[in-house]
Amino acid sequence: MSRYLRALALLIFLGSCGGSGNFSAPRNLDDACSIARERPHYFRAFQAAERKHGVPVPTMMAMMYQESKFIGNIRPPHTYALGVIPIGRQSSALGYSQALDGTWREYQRDGGGSRARRDNIRDATDFMGWYMTKTVAETGVPLYDTRNQYLAYHDGRQGYLRGTWRSKSWLIRIAGEVDSRAVMYDAQLRACRRR
Repeated sequence: MSRYLRALALLIFLGSCGGSGNFSAPRNLDDACSIARERPHYFRAFQAAERKHGVPVPTMMAMMYQESKFIGNIRPPHTYALGVIPIGRQSSALGYSQALDGTWREYQRDGGGSRARRDNIRDATDFMGWYMTKTVAETGVPLYDTRNQYLAYHDGRQGYLRGTWRSKSWLIRIAGEVDSRAVMYDAQLRACRRR
């Protein structure tokens, strides 16, 4: 094989390995300081969203943990007809924030820009901040009310106002877990900033 062909094959191989980023989860999801040290660009993205939208970093981190475990290219599982024939995914959710297609398009039109991607941590955190400030405007749920912000994030703002979450005991439990995780992340971040 000529040098040229070997070089071309190597470039194609390396290009196929690159992709658009590291989509694996951070190693220790129960330690906000560890996440910030391992993925400083994640933490900078959370801080930028906090400055822009006023949403607390621990709240966004806890919600992202619940939605995607910080995995940028995650999608909901497929649904199957007769238990074996794939017929599509449970929803169009994608990426760190698990934003649905329609909501993501609304975000893009409302200032996120047409180039914003759900598998980009900076765009995903900005989306979460944007969504949560819209939740404040439409429902009155404060930015620091992690539990109710998560309920509105999961069921949509109109679903939250209609109370669709009230009949979902599993969702109420998870919203409580998200709130507890936000409190834990907050305490951890305060401790690691003092070091």
